Amino acid sequence: MTGDGRQHQLLVHGTTFAAVGAGGDIRGVPSSAEQPDGLFVRDARHLSRWQLTVDGAVPEVLTPVTVDAGGGAGAEAEVARCVLVPRGERQEPPAYTLFREQAVVDGALVEALRIVSNRPVPTTLRLALTADADFADQFELRGDHRTYTKTGAVRSRRVITAPGPDGGGGRPGGPGGGVRELVGARGGVRRPPGAYGQTRPEGVAGVEFGYRRGDWLARTAVTAEPAPDAVEETGTGARRLVWTLDLAAHGSAEVALTVTARPHGAPSRPAPPRSPAAALRPLAEQKSAFLAAVPLPADWPELSAACTRGLADLASLQVPAHGPDGEELSVPAAGVPWHLTLLGRDALLTSLFALPYLPCLASATLSALAATQASEHAEDSAAQPGKIVHEVRHGELAHFGQVPFRRYYGSVDATPLFLVLLGAYTERTGDTAAARRLQPHARAAVGWMLDHGGLGSHGYLVHRADGGGPANQNWKDSPGAICGADGTRAPGPVLAAGAQGYAYDALRRTAWLAGAVWDDAVYADRLERVAAGLRERFQRDFWMAAQEFPALALDGDGGQVDALASDAGHLLWSGLLDKEYGEAVGRRLLGPDFFSGWGVRTLAAGQGAYHPLSCHRGSVWPHDNALIALGLARYGLHDEARVVARALVDAAGASQGRLPEVLAGYTRTAHPTPVPYPHVCARESRTSATPLALLTAVGTP
Repeated sequence: MTGDGRQHQLLVHGTTFAAVGAGGDIRGVPSSAEQPDGLFVRDARHLSRWQLTVDGAVPEVLTPVTVDAGGGAGAEAEVARCVLVPRGERQEPPAYTLFREQAVVDGALVEALRIVSNRPVPTTLRLALTADADFADQFELRGDHRTYTKTGAVRSRRVITAPGPDGGGGRPGGPGGGVRELVGARGGVRRPPGAYGQTRPEGVAGVEFGYRRGDWLARTAVTAEPAPDAVEETGTGARRLVWTLDLAAHGSAEVALTVTARPHGAPSRPAPPRSPAAALRPLAEQKSAFLAAVPLPADWPELSAACTRGLADLASLQVPAHGPDGEELSVPAAGVPWHLTLLGRDALLTSLFALPYLPCLASATLSALAATQASEHAEDSAAQPGKIVHEVRHGELAHFGQVPFRRYYGSVDATPLFLVLLGAYTERTGDTAAARRLQPHARAAVGWMLDHGGLGSHGYLVHRADGGGPANQNWKDSPGAICGADGTRAPGPVLAAGAQGYAYDALRRTAWLAGAVWDDAVYADRLERVAAGLRERFQRDFWMAAQEFPALALDGDGGQVDALASDAGHLLWSGLLDKEYGEAVGRRLLGPDFFSGWGVRTLAAGQGAYHPLSCHRGSVWPHDNALIALGLARYGLHDEARVVARALVDAAGASQGRLPEVLAGYTRTAHPTPVPYPHVCARESRTSATPLALLTAVGTP
């Protein structure tokens, strides 16, 4: 799915996103298994059909849906607009023009329809909107050929009744509100004839779809102003809302629609605004606040534009969470469409990239991850005491344990990154309160690294394949990503190079916290000694003298996994390599086999394992390159850091300022525009924050 017009267009706000087609419709049948359309809230599809007809025919798209992404401060944000007309011929000008606007707020889709008659005489039109909600879990829509049993699941459809003269009827759950099963002529419920605005008993206000399975209950309500004349059955689970519109000569009529999702377990929300314009205000304010916090470089307008677009996307990707004391927080979600939720690694890297400008993200992320830190063993979720959560899910399949991700801890690197962010946040802001409050969580995280993480017994952080989760538990988590130069997968437990760098940085920063904030010199000295030992071992065991480059990993037998990979740049960011080694690695990453012209490849070309369209074996990831650029700057390779930054900024410029999550590894000389990698998030928080990391890498914030 993309947000640039190649497939569906996206509207995003908090835990909610809508993917709509060129005419604003939702068909419920994706164009490919990777790209479902619909309205999604908390991992469930709350609207699976949303199809407009006029006089029984689907209008033609005159202007396809475009989304105003809110580029500038104060600009409108996340509104989709399109223009529709009836199908016809050149000799038969369109009888009407339909202007359609859509926006999302957290938990709702708001739509405004304005239909304008182009005729000099009065006209009557029949407007109909077919709606349905299948409540499919996102894991069911991934196209991975898995099926999930849902014993006892029941779907329902009910009419929402409008207030009558005696106060009866109303919205579900409201004063005098009511819902009742669909009945009536033509398989529907009809309003009495008459002008809009008259009160009448038991009028139709809309329709509510429900889904129940055991203790799981989810609902979606569709309401409109003016209310529909009828709600009709369609022969399927869908329902059709119908209006008869009498238009004066060159007159117009408007219909305001609200789709309100009520996911299982979600807190109650205030009623959504009734217009897209009103729905946009909170998000526009958040974007303006983010933009105001970042000093955009006037001498590099392309980087400034990439930062602006990235900040706008970051604002839309904030989702609610809770801290250790139940306090309400807002944290960066990983991305849409598949990961509009808290992922530990992603939120930590996003917060680190944004730290010099938006320390509020770091503060919230640290508190949210402390609140979800594991305190006991749970094999099905890979939980171990002190471990930081990898993924949090709210959907039906996670609720019933059919996927392990309700709280899933299968990540080797989120725990050290938590400690890195805590130390960096404290040092950057001078705020020691967070470090004091989270001291037990930090010590538990260090305890996990030394004990269950393997640092004490193996000398390194270790991960093993998890049957219910990703094949690898570092950031390159796809099957076969940890491999030799010839593509052979690493056998047994894996000791990934990048994770060792994070562990080293985590130990050093926590030692500083122990001495400077916690007043525990003994603990600080212990952690410094562990860090020094890790650095010495790493340069002995991982360094490949013939290649003058570190191995991607060690396998279960301690053998070097000899692929030349971009993870070496993460070692620069964490400071694990001696200066001489670091400078050699940094320059090597800018060689033609690594550097495509759009960024550093995940795997150097020319190796048997290289593939330019693989997920982690030759593609270019902007967030990976952000860490590399910061690492290059750390080792004094400022010219090289600027080369990487320039490449990514150019790639963003080729995509209207928005960096793709992943690019193919093809060279820029052979392909003068970036080649997109398929199957990516349309927006991703680490990628959105990458321009901020580049701004830090090439200058002093």
